Amino acid sequence: MKINESRWYCAPAGACGHRGPSTVTRTFLNLALLVLPALAAAQSSPISRPAITGISHVVLYADDIPRSHDFYVSVMGWDPVPSGATGSGARFYANHSQYIELVSPPRAGMLDRLDAVYFATGDAEGLRRFLGAHGIAVADAVTVDEDGDRSFQVLDPEGNKVGFTQQGEHVPPMPQSASQRLSSHIMHAGYVVRNRAALDHFYKDLLGFHLYWQGGAKPGDIDWVMMQVPNGTDWIEYMLYLPASPSRGQLGSANHFAPGVVSVAELQQRLESRGWKAPVNKNPQVLGVDGKLQLDLTDPDGTRVEFMEYAPVKQPCCSPYTGQQPSPSSAW
Repeated sequence: MKINESRWYCAPAGACGHRGPSTVTRTFLNLALLVLPALAAAQSSPISRPAITGISHVVLYADDIPRSHDFYVSVMGWDPVPSGATGSGARFYANHSQYIELVSPPRAGMLDRLDAVYFATGDAEGLRRFLGAHGIAVADAVTVDEDGDRSFQVLDPEGNKVGFTQQGEHVPPMPQSASQRLSSHIMHAGYVVRNRAALDHFYKDLLGFHLYWQGGAKPGDIDWVMMQVPNGTDWIEYMLYLPASPSRGQLGSANHFAPGVVSVAELQQRLESRGWKAPVNKNPQVLGVDGKLQLDLTDPDGTRVEFMEYAPVKQPCCSPYTGQQPSPSSAW
């Protein structure tokens, strides 16, 4: 329907003229002046990014899940729970909200054992909409599992799977075997990165991660870049040093996860009490160039488990830390 903004009239004396809009029309125009700017502001207002608080879980491929089960339960001391994603998988909880999930590889002979890294958020749907509004391809809706966890997955600029999980109401209970756990906090996860600038745009510019530390094996080199979550102390580590065609062993070392411990010396004692033996004539406790002591294990599929002390014992090389250090109290 077309609304005339003015109309002609003739006075009783016969003189005709033009008069302004009717009362109804003026009301309509006034409302439009109020509503249209509000609609324009709503369309131009950026969607705020929900909090990203830490590592949620890491999904790894396992060729022999029963064999891996023995490692994560008997050695790591983590509680097993059947995987909600696949009947053939399993989850191993470091605490009530962080876990390693093992799934069968989609095909035999895969060199890369890393499937995906997931981060924890307080609003999965809000984060899905935020990323979609910034040009990232996202699913039409979050996935809700039987425990009420809400999650979705995207691809980073290099095609790696990155997920975000909002924990549901049915939180897994704290494990009864807490004293058996070698660690109760997955502090970081790392994976191969080729294009740092592209990853920085994704993690830093878009998701709000910030540089925590960076350094290299040789002076002047940048082999490792740690990017800390915006609302916590966990981090993702860019592994920048691999050759163009890495071996399975090189991939297993680079694509890793790191449980936090107070003391790697105490960790070694606990491992030895469970039958683990250090390599002959080699000290398993290593002081990294980041100033933190660490001790590496390898799971049955070759994925490196980088136990790392929460706090540095000396000044790091290459650059200072620029974020809060994790601690046992910051473990979930």
